[in-house]
Amino acid sequence: MSCHKLHYVVFGLLLSLVSTWALAVDIQVKGLFGNSAILIIDGKQKLLKAGKEYGGVKLISADSKMAIVEVDGKRHKLGMSRRISSKFKAAEKAEVRLPKGQGGHYIAQGRINNRTAEMMVDTGATTIAMSSNAANALGIDYRKATTTNVSTASGMTQGYVVMLYSVSVGTVTLTNVEAIITEGAFPHVILLGNSFLSRVSMSEQNGVLVLTSKLN
Repeated sequence: MSCHKLHYVVFGLLLSLVSTWALAVDIQVKGLFGNSAILIIDGKQKLLKAGKEYGGVKLISADSKMAIVEVDGKRHKLGMSRRISSKFKAAEKAEVRLPKGQGGHYIAQGRINNRTAEMMVDTGATTIAMSSNAANALGIDYRKATTTNVSTASGMTQGYVVMLYSVSVGTVTLTNVEAIITEGAFPHVILLGNSFLSRVSMSEQNGVLVLTSKLN
């Protein structure tokens, strides 16, 4: 083989390797905010603002529901905890199964703002609801939040409307979830209301409540 032909073969192999490397990207969304997102790119966590790029991944835009990223000239929509790999196939939807507990209630062991929290599923609650006692234990600063009137078993009381950074039940995680905090010890358990439940898919299978993340 002549030197010129050898050069072409080597150059072709290099192009093939570069093409493979360009596609070998694994991306996972760990946090969503207005115009920025926390992404894990090939195992490294990065906070990217819209328009910024890292490791061949460019964040086009982001809000509380999804991020739009561009890789190799192609754009992809990713919701919270979603992942794409070099083949750009979305990972399976995050899912959690909650068995029915005492009194027929579904109790979820989860995390609020990355702190452990026990919650009871309540489809009749407009938002996540918790007492000020629970909020204090979770380190939630609510005193300067917007107030609203809340109806409880003891009558009307004042509630504080806050936005929780993150709420997780099993592997299902949502960011920017509204909650209402009432003064005192009521409700006695944190209520997992529709500000979370309306953003996931719910089904019941033989007494087990299945919560599944939605793909955006």
